[in-house]
Amino acid sequence: MAATYLPTLKQLQYLVALNDAGHFGRAAEACYVTQSTLSAGIRELETLIGVTIVERTRRVVRFTPLGEKIADKARVVLREAEELGDIARAAGRPLTGEMRMSVIPTIAPFMLPRMLPRLRADFPDLKLFLREEPSAAACESLHHGRTDCVLLALPYACGDVETVPLFDDRLYVAFPRGELDVTHGPVLAEEIDETRLLLLEDGHCLKDHALAACNHPELRGRAAMLGTSLHTIVQMVDNGLGVTMLPEMAVESGILDGTGIEARPIEAERASRRIALVWRKASPREADFRLLASMLAGGDTPA
Repeated sequence: MAATYLPTLKQLQYLVALNDAGHFGRAAEACYVTQSTLSAGIRELETLIGVTIVERTRRVVRFTPLGEKIADKARVVLREAEELGDIARAAGRPLTGEMRMSVIPTIAPFMLPRMLPRLRADFPDLKLFLREEPSAAACESLHHGRTDCVLLALPYACGDVETVPLFDDRLYVAFPRGELDVTHGPVLAEEIDETRLLLLEDGHCLKDHALAACNHPELRGRAAMLGTSLHTIVQMVDNGLGVTMLPEMAVESGILDGTGIEARPIEAERASRRIALVWRKASPREADFRLLASMLAGGDTPA
């Protein structure tokens, strides 16, 4: 019987890195190898399977249609190979070894400083690698195996995942002091001037949560979407350019310190977002994720 030669995991890693980066140099950096090593590995893979995966020009790396299918399958193979190690870790002590977590930008700077010290103290053998990226990119990273779990805000369609809600994060209206005629208590949705509403750019789910809280989801295309981050939005409001919506965790973390901005909770049917931890279904590390979720929710035992 003739020998069967199979692609190596290293070759598949090079392929996926190149597909993600679209550039040989950046892909090589991501794999911690030289560009010539990565290029040679891709050529060996093409020779092995007998098809052209990548069309090479001086400036552009373009995957063939078949190359795209092979790269997608390579991601699945690599993810399942990683899960072999996950199975072994899951049989040992909880929350040990490497874990990659994506966190959306409207959570990361406000929740991580509170979360990480306790996690390091309780689980010193856990090596947690963090990625800050918007919800769509985070869910894509999860399904492509670049990350193991995602800390995000619901409602958001993240695909076929396991979800553990952690807590509700109320939404606040932030406005220049004296702009709204309120002295205490919540602000009604109809009291917000939609023409002065400053929101985050597309890609941030907080924008959709804010518009839903204002009972104006149809304003997606018309509201002033100027800010790249909540800190940028706060500076705009402090300069009198409009009003915005902030999550309670940002307000409590002191994002308004040193500004002339007031913040009041909004009184509306959908006036909060739900913070949740999600991961791929059937992951062998489910027990780890549930323990992690319990800690993030403020408990001490798995959910």
